[in-house]
Amino acid sequence: MWYFTIKQQDLTTKQYQSMQRLAELTEVIAFNEPYYNFCLFDVKKERYQRVMDFLDMEGISYSLSPHKPSRDELLESMQT
Repeated sequence: MWYFTIKQQDLTTKQYQSMQRLAELTEVIAFNEPYYNFCLFDVKKERYQRVMDFLDMEGISYSLSPHKPSRDELLESMQT
């Protein structure tokens, strides 16, 4: 499994829906201001390349990890 993390504000509704179709599981991790929310997409290795191609063609910034990031890790990434 691969985990794609994307800022929710960086996705249009259409892009979000496309990612939902490609992912096995979609989660929205909500934070209070001044931080932003994240969308976490769990993707099987068989769809990894297709997801990468989609994100690159759409110009969407993302973070990729072979392990599921914790809420604390996501918060820490915004504080640095």
